[in-house]
Order: sequence, then structure tokens, then C-alpha cells
Amino acid sequence: MNLSEGQTADEPDDTDLRPDNSAGYLVRDTHLLFAKALRTRLQSHQITPGQWYFLRALWDEEGLSQRELSRRVGTTEPTTVSALRLLARSGMIERVRNPKDRRTINIYLTDKARDMKSELMPVAIEVNDLATAGLSRDEFLQLRDLLQKMRNNLDSEED
Repeated sequence: MNLSEGQTADEPDDTDLRPDNSAGYLVRDTHLLFAKALRTRLQSHQITPGQWYFLRALWDEEGLSQRELSRRVGTTEPTTVSALRLLARSGMIERVRNPKDRRTINIYLTDKARDMKSELMPVAIEVNDLATAGLSRDEFLQLRDLLQKMRNNLDSEED
């Protein structure tokens, strides 16, 4: 570890990017563990984590175009098409051509998928509770605020 003048050993060194000191690595590693915990719990419901993210977005707002759904979930359009194909085959979504713009396909949930929300949201809550166990309410709020700030920093770079 390279210590700057006046820096103590327990202060983080910005130039030390070993995994335990790298914000990017810690966020990635945590994400992978979140995904693993979610995947394990979703298996008994025959839902993949990939499908979960699309259902989650559609529970918030139905009738999105494939392009908008890709943007909200953070996937490429080909990935979205594949995931939607699986969801359609399992009777979870319907694709409806937009009457105002025939080139656009809007995605709607079926009753089967709407009913699954009450079954699957507790799964996500369980994973979030597991991940945040031991954090006080203030620590959780601070963590959330910091992660949102980091996301906004990186998102602004895309513009």
C-alpha cells in the first residue's frame, strides 16, 4: 500500500485498486452475490434472473416498447428480444403492435404474470433483507444514497 504523507494505514489509498479497496470490484462482487441469491430463490418459480428484471420493469409500467424496456432494464435490444421470447412462450407477456406506430411493439403482462408479482416480490425483499442485515436504517439510507450518487456519476459520462 502506498501511503501519502500524513495518511494512516486505516485510511483508504485511492491508488490501491486491490479488490477489497476498489469500489468497482466491490459493487461488481456484491451484484454477483445478489444475482446468485436471487437466482437460487427464483428457480422454484421457473423464473430466471433475466426474466425477473423484465417482469419487474413491467410491473412498474406495462405497455412499454421493446426499446424502452431495454433501456429501463439496461440490456441490449437483442437480449431483450430473447428474454421476451421466453416470457411469451411461458405465457407471461403479450406483444401488441402499437396502433399509432405500426413499427413499434408494446409489451403487456398477462394475468399469469401480474399474479406472480405477489409471489415473487417477497423473494426480492428476502434477498435485499439478507444483503442489508446488520445495517441500521441510517446506514442503509446512506448506502442507498452513495450508490445512487455513483450510478449518477457513471450515467452522466454516457451523455
